Amino acid sequence: MKFFHLSDLHIGLKLVNHDLTADQRYILAQIVTTARERQPDAIVIAGDIYDKAIPSAEAVGLFDEFITQLYQAVPAAEIMLISGNHDSAQRVNVFRQVLASHKIHLIGLPPMEEDEYIPKVTLSDEYGPINFYLLPFVKPSMVKRITGTDENGNNLSYDAALHALVARETIDQTQRNVLVSHQFYLSTGGSADDVTRSDSEIITVGNIDSIIGDILEQFDYAALGHIHKPQKLNGKDCYRYCGTPLACSISEAGQAKGIIEVELAEKNSVKTTVLPLEPLHPVRKLKDTLRNILALPSDDYVSITLMDKEDLDVFDMQDRLREAFPNLLEIQRESQRQVNYQQKITAQDILSPFDLCKNFLEDIDPEEEKLLTEIINDIQLSNGKEKQA
Repeated sequence: MKFFHLSDLHIGLKLVNHDLTADQRYILAQIVTTARERQPDAIVIAGDIYDKAIPSAEAVGLFDEFITQLYQAVPAAEIMLISGNHDSAQRVNVFRQVLASHKIHLIGLPPMEEDEYIPKVTLSDEYGPINFYLLPFVKPSMVKRITGTDENGNNLSYDAALHALVARETIDQTQRNVLVSHQFYLSTGGSADDVTRSDSEIITVGNIDSIIGDILEQFDYAALGHIHKPQKLNGKDCYRYCGTPLACSISEAGQAKGIIEVELAEKNSVKTTVLPLEPLHPVRKLKDTLRNILALPSDDYVSITLMDKEDLDVFDMQDRLREAFPNLLEIQRESQRQVNYQQKITAQDILSPFDLCKNFLEDIDPEEEKLLTEIINDIQLSNGKEKQA
């Protein structure tokens, strides 16, 4: 059995106010071409189909174009997609039963009632069945009817809620099982600092959405979404974030992007291959003097840091750089000032939004502090705003 693992398409994304429609159409066309050439038995997309919960008409049109072309390129394949934290679960869930009859499984909502379970698609090959468990992005409040609450009646943590949710499933360990999920998983025994994050990701206060990776060990492969840089968990090829197919922020400059092709043979036999994707306009960081940079014009997306020590004509500099680099993202100057180690750093310089609110409210009890954390995280998630690490 061979399948493609993709995630985080973020259709409709803008990169520093640059419309990426042409770039996304180009990379999605590459995915379709690769699928047509290699004919996988299934294609899984692990969340964040869109960049916003209410996508633009152009974004919806591009997604429709992509799925139509993919369906035509691999007519025998099962196409499985789940919603991510950027998507509207209800919108992704529309026409779910109708689409399933055409081998397109678009899963927006997790199980929320006692008689509901994680949607499962079962395929077969010469080694027997393969069960794909399709788990969309989950917030503890969404599943509390079936996972319960803590001793005080509060929602469980993300980690406890996901463990309880998966524990309800009857997973046959003699068969091959694949988890498709969009959450912030950590390696077992690891910390949030071990996972490389990108500026385009939503980062919660205190990383309260993190989930211990031991939950993945009952699956033969975990096709994960949410983290934008490709990376492995638990040190294994079979538990992977595939990353975005296209750079979504300047912090992703230079990252190699691709499709993970997964081959499952008999039980416990997993082989992965990264099929490279080449962007229409790579994201690059340039750092040099103005003269040297202007000698290397390009239509790539570039972040430029100027190292000139002398003063520059600001307006002339900007005009010349924009003419040489039509997809210029930002211009920065390397500071020539010496660091003043005697300067005092105030609390305002280092406090997070959470700490600023906490200081402003002054004497708040633990329950109020928990409520404040939830409010800040909900605002970040619902508005799709970034929190810089």
